[in-house]
Amino acid sequence: MKSYALFGAIAVALTPGIARAVVIDYEDLSEGFLGSTFTHQGVTYRDVNNVSGFYADGAPFTPGEPGTDSIIENATLFYADFPAYGSPINSMTFGNAYVTGDNLSIGALASVFMDLATQADSASLDIAYYENGPWGGIQYRFDALLNGQVVASDSFVIADGGGRDNAAIANLSVSGATFDSLHLYAMKSGSYTVPRGMIDNLTYAPVPEPATFAALGLGAAALATRRRNRAK
Repeated sequence: MKSYALFGAIAVALTPGIARAVVIDYEDLSEGFLGSTFTHQGVTYRDVNNVSGFYADGAPFTPGEPGTDSIIENATLFYADFPAYGSPINSMTFGNAYVTGDNLSIGALASVFMDLATQADSASLDIAYYENGPWGGIQYRFDALLNGQVVASDSFVIADGGGRDNAAIANLSVSGATFDSLHLYAMKSGSYTVPRGMIDNLTYAPVPEPATFAALGLGAAALATRRRNRAK
């Protein structure tokens, strides 16, 4: 009976999809600039705004012009207004500026890549942004890539209700494929553009290593043998 219970526990613990998710909430980081390339909890953020395109008013911008930093922002006041967003109090934004203390700035986000230290088969994040005003009609896209090729994608179009702009939140997620990198970016009329964007609770599920699958197979085989012996 003891061995049966042990192998049963092994089989459950190693089942793909169970207790595999990594949730990054940025709470262990200090407010401030992180640089143009930054690695944290198995994710490397790179090439922030390293694209060319057009601002919301139609003026062109060159690679890096909207700011190239990943930034940790103390967003205490934002979480008070949007309790369904992320995990208080830190959030990650991008560009070239932040506000010290509990207030915040949602930074410029045209494009950012997030490379994973291991392959994953699902990922999601919460995003805060401005809608209406000049931002309406911009599409935020969230791509999963394997060896540079898009294998899964999610997106939404920023609301265009007219009048003054206001803050809003959304969730983006990808699954159903194996990937090693994520790309979050904004497009309008076929070109990159620069809305405001801030992310939190970046979550991904690493694909188990082959050794893990081998252990799972051994555990399942031993469990089957034990069941057969008990049935005799």
